[in-house]
Amino acid sequence: MAHSLIDYDPKILLALSESLKGDAKFTDFLFQNGYPELAAFSAAVHSNTEALHWLLKSNYPEFGVLSNAIDGEANAIMWLQKNKLDFLSIFAAACRKEDKAIRWFVDNKLDIFLMMIRTIHDELKHQSWDSSDPHRRRN
Repeated sequence: MAHSLIDYDPKILLALSESLKGDAKFTDFLFQNGYPELAAFSAAVHSNTEALHWLLKSNYPEFGVLSNAIDGEANAIMWLQKNKLDFLSIFAAACRKEDKAIRWFVDNKLDIFLMMIRTIHDELKHQSWDSSDPHRRRN
């Protein structure tokens, strides 16, 4: 059975949103309260490959694929579509700033997800800046 972000209680989604902002207290809360998949998803969005691999090998591969789809990886985008994970597919598209997907969340009044989408987009922007900064490059 595939999992989706829509399946979680709004309070847990708020904790995920804070975790996505980089607040370790909320990542720890998710992990310690039975939501290791959401803690790992947040870490994967923050480019933690260990968390990404854990998701892909666990009962939550769709969250690992979602992280890759958010990054625009074509195979991940196709995998979500092929497996009819429509909500996750639209969520990933919105995180990539696709107008139609963002409009879908606005039209459906899914404010908590819009907040997460903004947070993820900001994180991706920072990752992009960091990767283009020659002082932050690793040899």
